[in-house]
Amino acid sequence: MSEFKFPTEVIELPSKGFIYPKENPLSSGKVEIKYMTAREEDILTNQSYITKGTVLDKLLESVVISKVDIDDLIVGDKNALLIATRILGYGKDYEVEIKGEIENIDLSQLDNREFNTELITQGVNEFEFLLPHSKTPITFKILTAKDEKGVENEIKGLKRLNKDASPELSTRLKHMILSVNNDSTKKSVREFVDNYLLARDSKSLRDYVKEIQPDVDLNVTLESGSEVRVPIGLRFFWPDV
Repeated sequence: MSEFKFPTEVIELPSKGFIYPKENPLSSGKVEIKYMTAREEDILTNQSYITKGTVLDKLLESVVISKVDIDDLIVGDKNALLIATRILGYGKDYEVEIKGEIENIDLSQLDNREFNTELITQGVNEFEFLLPHSKTPITFKILTAKDEKGVENEIKGLKRLNKDASPELSTRLKHMILSVNNDSTKKSVREFVDNYLLARDSKSLRDYVKEIQPDVDLNVTLESGSEVRVPIGLRFFWPDV
């Protein structure tokens, strides 16, 4: 049987590759992916992957042709690849239920958000920010897929110790912040988040990160006038799963 060549598409990353070191293939700002097949549908229904929360990573590992590490992707670039995979697999139309009514979202109309490239030193995922209320200088990074896994694992561990704990926000900040007052030791960063980071400063930092980080603009206005943020999860690919 002759070898069958899968059709592929080259996807432009929202970050344009600026975030990644030059030696990382992601620095090209482009990733080649193939069209989904029945093999990828098997991945989407794999109960082991679903239970472990790894199903979307396994999906990307299967469709990405470029020699890149999925864990290196910042979240916004990962979103772009997942959206492109969904379009190539099942088309651009995505039906969602809003207030009991079925609405259709045209995924091909989702655009990459503009971001200020002057804020980025080529190949360096590190940013400066002055907390507006305490006037404390910090540096932070945009979380990668690997960082997100670290956050999730730490949260799971904390909840095993205390099932009533709700450490999501502070844990994510501990992984995001790189230094406080030029002190980059993990102990100092964690102590600052737990004991000295004002709620007002925390919100200001999170708002700033949302503003500057490369991503796909997932906010859409439907024909009914409703505004929604497109959720990207297993049902994004297969509503019946």
